[in-house]
Amino acid sequence: MNNIDFFFNGETNHIFILGNCLEKLKEIPDESVDCVFTSPPYWQMRKYDLSSNGTVHLGDEKDYRDFVKNLADIFDEVKRVLKKTGSLWLNLGDKYYNKNLMGIPWRVAIELQDRGWILRNAVIWDQMKGTQSAKDRLRDVYEHIFHFVKQKKYHYDHDAIRIKPKKKPRKSNGTLVSATGVSGVKYRKQITESKDLSEQEKANALQALDSTLLSMKQGEIVDFRMTIRGYQRTFHSNNKKVSGRAKELADKGFYILKMGAKGFLPSDIWRIVPEDKWRKDAHYAVFPEELLLAPIQATCPENGIVLDPFSGTGSTVCTALKLNRRGIGIDLSENYIELSKKRVLGAVNLFNSV
Repeated sequence: MNNIDFFFNGETNHIFILGNCLEKLKEIPDESVDCVFTSPPYWQMRKYDLSSNGTVHLGDEKDYRDFVKNLADIFDEVKRVLKKTGSLWLNLGDKYYNKNLMGIPWRVAIELQDRGWILRNAVIWDQMKGTQSAKDRLRDVYEHIFHFVKQKKYHYDHDAIRIKPKKKPRKSNGTLVSATGVSGVKYRKQITESKDLSEQEKANALQALDSTLLSMKQGEIVDFRMTIRGYQRTFHSNNKKVSGRAKELADKGFYILKMGAKGFLPSDIWRIVPEDKWRKDAHYAVFPEELLLAPIQATCPENGIVLDPFSGTGSTVCTALKLNRRGIGIDLSENYIELSKKRVLGAVNLFNSV
């Protein structure tokens, strides 16, 4: 019995596999992984500590098109091992070549879409700091994180990653207001003074406003916005064929957007400073564990399996273990594998190391 069999038999909750990920992925059963989070080598960016034996490793290709193809071929194999309800989170940085920004992350993303992946989010990772290596352009301080799925319905625990609202504020006179200070007074005035609403529409709008304020008082919602015909506009389009909100505004004269008391989902801009601690040991592109929290919590069920086919120093597996998930890491560097094994000793709920 090999190590991968021990893992899938439940005899360990993590495993690190040494070797080429395209080959090692073939040892993993079909549709057995819940979530993949990975950051492959970037094109023409670094020389990693590997014995090449004349082999051109991923990221060393002379032509960016070969890099895009080779990476997409690996993710074809990732798609095979990912469950139908699973998710792929892909972190990629860009590259200037002959002073030309290559757009590598989006070239890869579009290639994956062409191969059948569904792109759900394009997250901007704002690293909040960066070096200035050129004097004729702006500093680089962000990278992309793409969220891909195999099918339209997939595992997504949105409640696990909601940002909890702050305590509901009140005005000095004790009047309850929303999390951003909305009390409903302005909306009530606009409704009663409107020349664009019929009397029946005014009555319906006031009733809906009162109901919303009651929900806020009872703690069911923490914030809301009201759009009233003649005062506010729809967010995206006034075309009723394109926007359901535009149709609602035309038909009813108003609509209300509510924020539930459970909180709101994170945005697609993440402000997280890169990892420094493990960068000193061996690896030059360590991503922080904070970057992994929302992807794993939202798209991998508890006790599910998280895979990183370019695991480096093991951040993905370590974070998976701390969140009560199981982890598989694959890397071509023996040094990184050994460092990863040392890192997981500090993680929680470990079985015997493989």
